[in-house]
Amino acid sequence: MSNLRQQFIAFSVEAGVLKFGQFTTKAGRLSPYFFNAGLFHDGATLGQVAQFYAQTLIDSGIDYDMLFGPAYKGITLASATAVALAAKGHNTAYAYNRKEAKDHGEGGTIVGAKLQGKVVIIDDVISAGTSVRESVAMIRAAGAEPAAVLIAIDRMERGGKDGVLSPLSAVQEVSQTYGIPVISIANLADLFDYLEQDPSMAEHKEAVAAYRAQYGVA
Repeated sequence: MSNLRQQFIAFSVEAGVLKFGQFTTKAGRLSPYFFNAGLFHDGATLGQVAQFYAQTLIDSGIDYDMLFGPAYKGITLASATAVALAAKGHNTAYAYNRKEAKDHGEGGTIVGAKLQGKVVIIDDVISAGTSVRESVAMIRAAGAEPAAVLIAIDRMERGGKDGVLSPLSAVQEVSQTYGIPVISIANLADLFDYLEQDPSMAEHKEAVAAYRAQYGVA
């Protein structure tokens, strides 16, 4: 596990954004952990998470021209990441969408820079992939090219409906469907490595291991 990934998991736990216990996911599963990016809700933590996003994007080597943040969490994450990138010498334009079109002023659903060139979609996690699908459609409709999706954490969890598990995770499905890479600051394997390093986390390690065995992808 890279030092950046280690730092991000530790930071998320300390900030109370990554919690352990019993949580019901959108898919109705009982998960032993939960990541809520909405809890990066003060200047210090938002600034720090933006540094992780920015450095991960730089390290990825992805060729990009601008950022796009899907409403709602992506708006804050994309704008904060643009600020962090500028501080690292990469001044980058960004845009985001409204949920409802504005019928006065500049109108439309897109706010910020004009969607053009190669666009990186910034979000917190990928669950059903709905946000990515809508973002890709808006980017392509503007004549721009979706270049990648950058998220905070990849749960590496198999999708599925009506009790039938898919062989692919939501992240893998998005990458396969749209032919673009999905980059994450950290993933479930990194989280498990973090738990293994701390004896006080033994209880959570066993629960995460069981969950990974039941729902995880390779």
